[in-house]
Amino acid sequence: MNKIKNNVSNFNKILIILIFLIVVFKIFSFLDNGTYSNLFNDSKNTLNILSSYENSSMENEITNYAYKMGKTVNFIYKGDLEIVDELNNNSSKYDAVWISNSMWLYLLDNTYLTSDSKSISISPVVFGIKKNKAKELNLIDTDVTNNTILDLIKNKKIKYVMSSVTQTNTGATAYLGFLSSLAGNPEVLTEEMINDEKLEEDLISLFSGVERVSGDEDYLKDMFLNSNDYEAVIASESSLIEINKKLVADKKEPLYLIYPSDGVAINDSTFAFINNDSTKEEMFLDIQSYLLSDEGKKELTNSGLRTWYGGVNDKSDKNIFNSDWGIDTTKYLNVTKFPSKKVISAALNLYVEKLRKPTHVVFCLDYSGSMSGEGEEELNAAMNYILDYEKASADRLQFSKNDKITVITFSSSVRDVWSTDSGYETQELINNINNMYSSGSTALYDAVMKGLIILDKESDDYTKTIIAMTDGMINEGSYSSLERKYRSLKSNVPIYSITFGSASEYQLEEIAELSNAKVFDGKTDLLKAFKKVRGYN
Repeated sequence: MNKIKNNVSNFNKILIILIFLIVVFKIFSFLDNGTYSNLFNDSKNTLNILSSYENSSMENEITNYAYKMGKTVNFIYKGDLEIVDELNNNSSKYDAVWISNSMWLYLLDNTYLTSDSKSISISPVVFGIKKNKAKELNLIDTDVTNNTILDLIKNKKIKYVMSSVTQTNTGATAYLGFLSSLAGNPEVLTEEMINDEKLEEDLISLFSGVERVSGDEDYLKDMFLNSNDYEAVIASESSLIEINKKLVADKKEPLYLIYPSDGVAINDSTFAFINNDSTKEEMFLDIQSYLLSDEGKKELTNSGLRTWYGGVNDKSDKNIFNSDWGIDTTKYLNVTKFPSKKVISAALNLYVEKLRKPTHVVFCLDYSGSMSGEGEEELNAAMNYILDYEKASADRLQFSKNDKITVITFSSSVRDVWSTDSGYETQELINNINNMYSSGSTALYDAVMKGLIILDKESDDYTKTIIAMTDGMINEGSYSSLERKYRSLKSNVPIYSITFGSASEYQLEEIAELSNAKVFDGKTDLLKAFKKVRGYN
């Protein structure tokens, strides 16, 4: 009985201490901010911002500014094209959107969803070419047009990496910029213009120079920095500045930025209000004003973003906008115009069906015993989606007529190898997958090696990718055998992995590091993981 009384007494003491601490915290919050609403994250004083990842560098500055006003800011980050989808389906969750390019707001189902829209900064989307390569190609201190770049690619003098046209803002922005420039920079770009045979030929040639594609902008930077094999990259100016800072810090050759005189695509970093609660508009406008203030502009500029408008700036920080890297803020940029929503959609479809460099993707699928039941069903459903033209088209992830697909199934060893030479002809693959059964152990290393041998025989006219999926520990074969095979083939094929069930992330990270790739988490949503990795090829 005494023991119970002592426990109750101790509990009461702890409760009193907690109440005391809360009261003290509330008093200090009140004194510091003139309010204590932040303590409980009062929804009326909270602004939920749906934001592009590239704005993350400003999160601390904005949250601190809001805190001084007794307000709270929540950032929810997504890719720009994901933002469009999220606003079309779940706009009621958000009070503001901060997106890399205003053109995506015009693609919303409800074009009146946002208001008080303003550009916070701008960043041109351009080629960054290793400086010695740029010098060799006579691209330094000279007038360069998009046709100049196109001719170099046609003559196989430049290869480059970029982010996905259909899954990222920067990839789409670059593509639409090239499209407009090579079409002659018309006042209004029409569907008839983009279906011009000569223009299609030029764009096919342009994308023939792609060595590798990234499904997001941040990974593009890592992918480029982790390899010495790539000589050029298409990215925003701010991203290229960040890449160059890291290259110089590592005592490596920096990139030289190319700004075509006949047209450059621009990201305009638009911040807009979503009127789900009109009482929050004042809070939104305060934060927007801060971003456009001298203090806010200084922070943005430090990230390599241009915060001046209407011309040139001869007082920019040369440590950031370094002229040795080809950056000249005293020159006017000839900005390309973006077309209408209808034309953008048509252009993206044209890219997938005709312009994109064809790909050869090898899927290595785990049908070991642990996949039996729910795991097998989820894997089959994911592959049915990816390989079904109509289903995948909804997310612009469909394979094109010219794509090649190989499916390797494995358990204790490699079981089956099926392939098609056309992304339009996948029904047999789907049928075969749906007839699979699970048994045995896990020989992913052997399946990946089989995929590498197949892709080693493939023409360089294709981008080559392996997508591996497993739900457990790899317990057949060895990593060292895979590593030796990869190096003996002098391969640069990325091997992306998707985790599922109790998959060993350590083993998959080893494979990713070997091939300069990454691992995707499919443990909670396997289909979502397959959709995401599909954007990397």
